[in-house]
Amino acid sequence: MLLDCALVWPDGDGRLQMAAALRGAWASPLGLDAPLRQLLAGSDSGELGRMLAKLGVRPAANRKEQRLAALVEQHGDPARVAALVAQAPAATRELLGRRALEAPEQSGPVLFGTGRAEAGPGEQWAVERGLLVRDRHRYGPARMPAEVALALRGPDWRAPFVPVPPEVRSVPATGPDVEREAAAASMAFAAHAVSVLGVCAAAPPARLKAGGIGARELSRIGRAARCEEVPVRLVLEAAGAAGLLARDGERVTATAAYDTWAGEEPADQFAVLLRAWWALPLTPGGSRDEDGKALPALAGAPPCEDCVQARHGLLAAASRLPAGEGAAEPADLGALLVWLRPLADELPQDATPFATLVEEAELLGALALGAVSPLGAALLADDAEALADACRRLLPAASGSARFGSDLTAVVAGTPSARLFELLDSVADREAAGAASVWRFSPGSVRRALDAGHTPEALTTGLAAVAVGPLPQPLSYLIQDTARRHGRVRVVAAACVIHGQEPALLAELVAQRELGHLGLRQLAPTVLISRTPADRALAALRAAGYAPVAEEPDGSVRIERAGRHRAAGPVPAPRRPGGGTGTQRTDARAADAGTAVDLRALAGRLRSAPAELPEPDPYDGRPYASDTEEIIAGTARNLSFTDARQLAHAVDEGLPITIEYVATSGSATVRTLSRLGLDSPYLYAWCHLRDDERVFTLSRIHGVMPA
Repeated sequence: MLLDCALVWPDGDGRLQMAAALRGAWASPLGLDAPLRQLLAGSDSGELGRMLAKLGVRPAANRKEQRLAALVEQHGDPARVAALVAQAPAATRELLGRRALEAPEQSGPVLFGTGRAEAGPGEQWAVERGLLVRDRHRYGPARMPAEVALALRGPDWRAPFVPVPPEVRSVPATGPDVEREAAAASMAFAAHAVSVLGVCAAAPPARLKAGGIGARELSRIGRAARCEEVPVRLVLEAAGAAGLLARDGERVTATAAYDTWAGEEPADQFAVLLRAWWALPLTPGGSRDEDGKALPALAGAPPCEDCVQARHGLLAAASRLPAGEGAAEPADLGALLVWLRPLADELPQDATPFATLVEEAELLGALALGAVSPLGAALLADDAEALADACRRLLPAASGSARFGSDLTAVVAGTPSARLFELLDSVADREAAGAASVWRFSPGSVRRALDAGHTPEALTTGLAAVAVGPLPQPLSYLIQDTARRHGRVRVVAAACVIHGQEPALLAELVAQRELGHLGLRQLAPTVLISRTPADRALAALRAAGYAPVAEEPDGSVRIERAGRHRAAGPVPAPRRPGGGTGTQRTDARAADAGTAVDLRALAGRLRSAPAELPEPDPYDGRPYASDTEEIIAGTARNLSFTDARQLAHAVDEGLPITIEYVATSGSATVRTLSRLGLDSPYLYAWCHLRDDERVFTLSRIHGVMPA
């Protein structure tokens, strides 16, 4: 067959040459990697010399060309390779035997050098002797030269060749049965398509930053449309190819073509999607990549011509079955497709060959009971008129009526018309879709319709117009009861509320033109609302000559006392614990501030003052004057004993005090405190700087001064 198609031909040396296009599509038909000479093209002479030394081979010369030729000659002899492998460790023999039967994973020359990854068990021995060739960056597994693989396969190995297609087990599938099954599948898919695209039109799905509709949005659409992931993906990809959906910024939205499509009969709607699926350059049901990660839909993947060929080949494979018979197992059709189209791409998620593709064809009704349906036959014949006729024959016209039950359900047989679909969706919740669609009414669904502006009379009239028979009493009562409760409580957005005791005054405010920008609206004679925040409304009313007051959330009048803001006082220079007395520090600070000090008067006071005892060491075991003093001295480690005693005295006597305090942020401030309360390691006090109650950590107090 290949010779007849001029894909291969014999040359003068008795070898078969392959067409370049076929070689590009089928890089390694025998599962062999590149020859040894090609894999070692990037090696250096030293690396080749080490391989030859391990093999015990001496080349004619030590140049790279002679060493490479000697290595190729060594591994070109199957007997030598077999003898060499027989001497290898058991792990290496097991590895080489397995790799000889595996297809290669990469092509091209390999460059040698040091790598970061370690070789697998038994691999290093083979790499050192050229039986495996490793990339210099250790990227991917080591590769086996074609000569080595052929030698290990043995002289009796022959390329696999199956001249007869695999047998497909068949079961009876008469024409009427196939049409009935195809009609059920196509009706269900048409209903799913209407639901999915209706959801997308009402709430356009968001696109991922990398492009496409992600798994979360697909799940949302599936829940809203009541269908599984594969039909959702199939509808989205087909609708995108048909121009019913398009990218709009960060979302995928319905187009004007969708509005036209939504008004057509189900047969015409289905034909549009079926033709789009037949030409799709991808397999829409492919939801997982090689690593098992979810793939986005409508991601704009590169065209896959092999996917189109696989789709066409599947129906061609099914058409080979005798008339009146269908495949007993879908997997048999996949195996036949592999034989007919060996270059067609399979999805990594498929447990059996082309399982996803077979599922898509069955969902669309192109395959039914393992046989090609009239829809599939029209696709194979590429006959648009025959396809339209088959769709009209298998899919009934859109249903414009529903059967309402006393259990508050509505059932529509077949595909509902666009008008019926919109009406039922607005006032009920969809529970099922397919050959028959089911909606259920509830107080919440009826309230949703009333919120959208429908009146109870319009709802009752609209439902009665599409009902088969009179509306059940429970449904009429539900609509009337929900309408009676609807709107009894109203919620309005307002930035602030204005109220008072004089209706005439509030009416005057509403009538004031200069207050029009406040957006005032009168809810009651004594209540106004405004779209302007409270502070701005207060300012505007006062500017207009009125005297409003603000209220707290509890209804009390808000006191607008101007806050006292003071700058933090300068922080004195740090002192060593045990520094001078308070009087000395005060005089020193006055000197630092530039205040004139009478040194003679100071000296006179010092001479007339009684002699002071040296300050006691707070840690020498002496008793303290009070428990408060002992607690503060043991906790406020940055205070001298005198400062600790002064702070303790202020706590015990309830006196104000000034402290130097370093906050956790590192900022230092001077604060005057009163109403002191000690709860070690904290000091509770009223801070005059912040005009509020504050808590201070004793260990962060660095100085104490009289208030």
